[in-house]
Amino acid sequence: METLKINDNVSVSYIPMEKLKTTSVGVYIHRPLDRETATETALLPYVLKSASALCPDRESVARYLDDLYGATMGATVLKRGEDQVIYFDGETISDKFAPEGEKLLSGLLKLVLAAVFDPLVKNGEFDARIVEQEKINAKDRIDAFVNDKRAYASARCQQETARGTKFEIPRYGFKEEIDGITAKSLYEHYRSIITSSVIDIYVCGSGSAEEAAETVRDYVKEMSFMPAEIPFTEIIERGPGELHEVTEHMDVAQGKLAMGFLTGIRPGDDDFFALTVFNSVFGAGAHSKLFNNVREKLSLAYYASSQLEKFKGMVTVNAGIEFDNFQKAYDETIAQLEEIQAGHITEHEFVSSVSAILNLCSSYYDDQRALVSYYVSDKTARTNISLEEFAERIKRVTAEDVVRVSKKLRLDTVYFLAGKEES
Repeated sequence: METLKINDNVSVSYIPMEKLKTTSVGVYIHRPLDRETATETALLPYVLKSASALCPDRESVARYLDDLYGATMGATVLKRGEDQVIYFDGETISDKFAPEGEKLLSGLLKLVLAAVFDPLVKNGEFDARIVEQEKINAKDRIDAFVNDKRAYASARCQQETARGTKFEIPRYGFKEEIDGITAKSLYEHYRSIITSSVIDIYVCGSGSAEEAAETVRDYVKEMSFMPAEIPFTEIIERGPGELHEVTEHMDVAQGKLAMGFLTGIRPGDDDFFALTVFNSVFGAGAHSKLFNNVREKLSLAYYASSQLEKFKGMVTVNAGIEFDNFQKAYDETIAQLEEIQAGHITEHEFVSSVSAILNLCSSYYDDQRALVSYYVSDKTARTNISLEEFAERIKRVTAEDVVRVSKKLRLDTVYFLAGKEES
């Protein structure tokens, strides 16, 4: 990966991937996750994508992309620890496959950069019609997330486990705040952050870092930037205390059990690699203990898995269960953790767990967005570990290492999404 600094805030990184016929562009604007600004920040990428000085409406954006042989551009908001990221994503045919030698990457990059640095502004505000439509869409996104009960329960458990930290703020912000946003207030928010944020621009595929950097320089040369850093996320290190139990009632046919464990392990710690393998053994895949015991052997859950939230040092377990199976599923989850802590890991479980992680790492070399996402996450976590080094560190993990780190887990939160309460 070749990285060129445009200024103290903006950088361009080029990752060659010649095996594919496409080239992708990713722009990441890093913002501190904050209660007062989360909703406006979450709305911004959708408004910016819709219109710019280059393409002043959605129809002209669509025509522009069609002229690039069906290139694509998307925008969303991400949450990486306590870093709320405005993210633009684009993909086009690589220049070497352009039918008439067109500079397709340059064309796509100009469109994305116009959305980021040269949005459509009239009389000191965004286009009111676009803002009002995107406010409706923002409410729909929040509703859709709540309606995905599996994802909702997992997120709620993480929020409750992270109580008292900014990580509990939802990445889409708060539905009740959307109506209060205006075309003018949103533009003022944009102006306040665009020159005071770290902005990482990635090109992955076939291209030139210097050519991409020159295109970026043209867009920012008249802009004055203020010093900024990527928001830093500290892991949760809450001392032992009373188990935090939360039950929510909704009109659901299936219960959702989620359990939040704290580990005290940071992304840059030596133990993080053993923790990654532990999570695979515990619940990250069809080879795992949760899948094969809680779900398959005992039929206590429709699904049972675990995931690692590395930025907060958290492992969460998620299971879809019959309401009456809450205690049994809870007890068996704890039993499977205790099996690992007692050293009861079969060779098949261990080898399959390591192989699953290494296979995932290998798959990144065939997926431009996944490869870029790895390096953005690495930069956000300040770990400075290449994908190759990450895989090598995973290979060095032993079953004894997994047992050792498993003993660091402490159950902090139990969240249960139950059915409607009887009146």
